[in-house]
Amino acid sequence: MHEMLKNKKLELGLLDNSSQIGAWTNLANPLVCEIIGSLGFDWILIDAEHGPNSVPSVLSQLQAIAPYATIPIVRIPNHDASLIKRYLDIGVANLLIPFVDSAKQAEDIIQATRYPPRGIRGVGAGLARASRWGSNKEYLHEANNQISVIAQIESLEGLHNLEEIASMEEIDALFFGPADIAASMGKLGMPADPDVKDKILNGIARASALNKSTGIFSSDRQFISDCELAGCRLIGATSDVNLLVSGGRSLLESYRSAKE
Repeated sequence: MHEMLKNKKLELGLLDNSSQIGAWTNLANPLVCEIIGSLGFDWILIDAEHGPNSVPSVLSQLQAIAPYATIPIVRIPNHDASLIKRYLDIGVANLLIPFVDSAKQAEDIIQATRYPPRGIRGVGAGLARASRWGSNKEYLHEANNQISVIAQIESLEGLHNLEEIASMEEIDALFFGPADIAASMGKLGMPADPDVKDKILNGIARASALNKSTGIFSSDRQFISDCELAGCRLIGATSDVNLLVSGGRSLLESYRSAKE
């Protein structure tokens, strides 16, 4: 039986108490992804929106993490159907789509990830990694059910339309972006503002009431705990940048303080 190459939907654990702990990667480096995969994180986010990534560089990171149990999610830069098609063809199964503000946008994204008649995805995976270059003869018939779409809610408009977006069966989860939600609220650079946190916690609770899985990325452990209590299970706990900067700064300060 052929399985899609690491093309496994992330189990989001909405109805139990098991959070899925993940790490964000922005350094566009396969070795970084391999290190994080070897540590045993449940998932890894390869960021092609803010990280200096392209389709080929994401491919090399997918290949680096493939031997490990960690499940890759790829955040793409926009809603472009032609770009979504390219990421699917290299074997991405879990897509995080930024700035999903309406059900119309969500529907267009869903169509871009599905083959006809449900969607508009071009049929070219027989020549691509997703189908093992055509050796998986069932790929075309299985692919629509093996793609996970995670819609990122990053604005007041997205929060306002949350129920419409969450009610769509083929949107597998909602992922909240504190920094952009804060900016949308006129609080640029203030993702830890209490009003911002309240908006997100309310959004998590509303999505949970609809049995829709949710995610968050934050280094604030208390806020993460509050999100989990509200029903959030997809937890972005750290990033490659944070690990490098915080670890390096802590070590350097320990040496300098010892000499004082």
